[in-house]
Amino acid sequence: MKASEGFQTSAAKPSQPPVVAPGHSPGSVTDQITAVVLSQTPRWWWVAFGFSFLLVMVLLRALTKLLFEGTGIWGLNIPVGWGFAIVNFVWWIGIGHAGTLISAILLLLRQEWRTSINRFAEAMTLFAVACAGIFPLIHVGRPWLAYWLLPYPNTMDLWPQFRSPLVWDVFAVSTYATVSLLFWYVGLIPDMATLRDRAQGQFAKIAYGFLSMGWRGSATHWHNYETAYLLLAGLATPLVVSVHTVVSFDFAVGQLPGWHATIFPPYFVAGAIFAGFAMVITLAVPLRSIFGLKDFITTRHLQNMGKILLATGLIVAYGYLVEIFMAWYSGNWFEQFMILNRIQGPYQKQWMALLLCNVLVPQLLWFHRVRSSPVPLFLVAMFVNVGMWLERFVIVVTSLHRDFLPSSWGMYSGTVWDWATFVGTIGLFLALLFLFIRFLPMISIFEMRTIVPKQAPGVAEEASE
Repeated sequence: MKASEGFQTSAAKPSQPPVVAPGHSPGSVTDQITAVVLSQTPRWWWVAFGFSFLLVMVLLRALTKLLFEGTGIWGLNIPVGWGFAIVNFVWWIGIGHAGTLISAILLLLRQEWRTSINRFAEAMTLFAVACAGIFPLIHVGRPWLAYWLLPYPNTMDLWPQFRSPLVWDVFAVSTYATVSLLFWYVGLIPDMATLRDRAQGQFAKIAYGFLSMGWRGSATHWHNYETAYLLLAGLATPLVVSVHTVVSFDFAVGQLPGWHATIFPPYFVAGAIFAGFAMVITLAVPLRSIFGLKDFITTRHLQNMGKILLATGLIVAYGYLVEIFMAWYSGNWFEQFMILNRIQGPYQKQWMALLLCNVLVPQLLWFHRVRSSPVPLFLVAMFVNVGMWLERFVIVVTSLHRDFLPSSWGMYSGTVWDWATFVGTIGLFLALLFLFIRFLPMISIFEMRTIVPKQAPGVAEEASE
C-alpha cells in the first residue's frame, strides 16, 4: 500500500507549475489587472516615461539634422553603403516577431500559458515595427518622396521597381503591421468594456466606451469576437515566416559574398523569434516584479520562454555553422575570404562577441535553475539582445567593407548621429510601452478569467499536458 501510495503521489504531482497561482477567482483576477490601469499613476512611472521622452527628443534632433543636411552625417562611405539604418531596421523587425508568434501560433496550438504574456507581446510588436519603419524611410535619402514606393495610380504613370527588395519590404512590413494592429485591437475589445464599467472619471468612461465598440458580452458578441480572433490568428501565422523571409531577401538576392546564401530565409526567421523572445523576457521579468504580477506571470511562463529561447538559439548557432561550412565547401575564394575576414579581420571582436552572446551564453538555459530564476533568465535575454544586434552589424558591415577590389576597401563606424538615431528609437519604444501599460491592460483580463477555473484544486491541467 505504501508503495502504491507513493506511486500515486508522484504520479499526481504536476510536471509543470500552474499558469495561474492558486487562490485566485475571476473577480480577483479582474481586480488586480484593472488596478494597474485605474489606480493613481506611480511616481516611478513619471520618471521612467520622462527619461524615455528625452530619448525621443534625441531621435527628433537626429532626424531634423538628417533632413537638413542629408545622409552624409552618417558614417557611410564608398564600400559601406549600408550602415546603422539597415542594421537597426532588421533588428527591430526581428524583435517584433515574438508578439505574433505568441498571439497567433500559440493560440492556434491551444497553448494557454501564452495568455499572461500575449497582450504586451502584441503591443511590443506594434512598437517595434513603428521603430523599424523609421529607418527605411530615412535611408532612401528623400523621405518626403517615400510614397513613390506604393503602387498607386498617378498622373506620371510611375510604378515602383518591383525587383527592388526595398519595395518587398514595404509590402511585407505594412501588411504585418496592419494585421498585427487588428489582431491586438480585437483582443482588447472585451477588456475595454471591463475598464469602461470600472472607470471612475467621465473622460475615462467615454474613452474606454468608445474603444469597446458597444461591447455588452452577449452570446452574439462572443461568437463574432471568437470568429474574428481566429481568422486574424490564421492570417497572422504565415506572416511570422513571410515577413523576415522577405527581409532576408534584401541580402540573399545580392551577389555579394556573405549575403548570397540560401540559408538566410530560415536562418533569419529563427533569429527573429530568438531576438523577439529575448525582448519579451526582458520586459516580462521587470513588469511582473514592479506590478506584483507573479501570480499571473509564473515560473511556468519563464520556463517555457527559456525553452523557446534555447531552441531558437540552437537553430541560430546551426545557421552560423552552415554559413562557415558552405563558404569552405563552395571552393569560392571570395566566400572563404569573407569568413576569414570575419574571424581574423578588423571586426574580429564584434564577431567573437556575437558568438559569446548568441551561442555560448544561451547554453546556460539547459539548466532548470537558470530557466526558472528571473534574474539569470533576464541576464541571458539581455546578452541575446546585444548579440542579435551585433549579428546584424556583422552581416551588413563585414560583407561590405572589403569587396572584390582591395583598392576600395575601407572601415565603417557609426557617427554620433547614427547612435543618436538608434538610441532615440529605443526611447520611442520605451515611451510607447510606458503609455501602453499605464492606459491599457497589459494582461488579457477575460482570457485569464477563463483559465482560473482550470487551475482550481481537483481540476486537471489543460489537455496539452
